[in-house]
Amino acid sequence: QVQLVESGGGLVQAGGSLRLSCAASGTTFTINALGWYRQAPGKQRELVARLYFNGTTNYGDSVKGRFTISGDNAKTTVYLQMSDLKPEDTAVYYCNAHRKGPGYWGQGTQVTVSS
Repeated sequence: QVQLVESGGGLVQAGGSLRLSCAASGTTFTINALGWYRQAPGKQRELVARLYFNGTTNYGDSVKGRFTISGDNAKTTVYLQMSDLKPEDTAVYYCNAHRKGPGYWGQGTQVTVSS
């Protein structure tokens, strides 16, 4: 099992920045990537960004150029630096640990961007 603990959400004005953190523990040797998804009310959960442990990154189209994902050398913590935030970025952000088969999810952290 892998446990994920997120931090860093909150309320910010449009144009502002926030940094989310996710710490993974447990059987982390079974995963090959850490990333972030988000889910806004009434919408499906969508990929925000993913960092594979070989260094490859994926970003959702709506955040490219504004968000940056990074991780520590131990491959147990991942960060999401969010800049130029927009009201449409408002959502619950979930940390995800990716592996072959079902992945693991954190509890989620709320990000609210006011206009």
